[in-house]
Amino acid sequence: MIEKLKNDMVVAMKSKDKERLMVLRMVKAAIDLEHIDKKRELNDDLFLDILNKQIKMRKDSLAEFEKANRTDLVEKTQKELEILQEYLPEQLTREEVVAVIEKLFAQIKPEGQKDMGKVMKEANSTLKGKADMKEVSNIIKDKLQ
Repeated sequence: MIEKLKNDMVVAMKSKDKERLMVLRMVKAAIDLEHIDKKRELNDDLFLDILNKQIKMRKDSLAEFEKANRTDLVEKTQKELEILQEYLPEQLTREEVVAVIEKLFAQIKPEGQKDMGKVMKEANSTLKGKADMKEVSNIIKDKLQ
């Protein structure tokens, strides 16, 4: 995935797609920073972690821009989100996520809110990059209540 990112950066440079190039460079810089600062191995897991952080940052920014009625920044941020989401693996539907969580509940047999961490740990390893973890967390909270 990191190689695909580098190749796409070259394509964006050649086609003079400044916006796409800017977003891809931000992701590449974040990956390099994480690799160097925390001495993490360059692999697809690192790529997905960084990509999910970047997407979450933009979604949070999008909500703030919409509150402030900044349509110019909303459009720019939405375009950045679209570019980033191209690199995510195929996302599961809500029904598929619920099915996975049902299986986890059958395995773990949580007894209440105190077991939220156990379920989230397993859900994170199973669904990482395939679903919005905020939505997964909300589904698990609902099921635990």
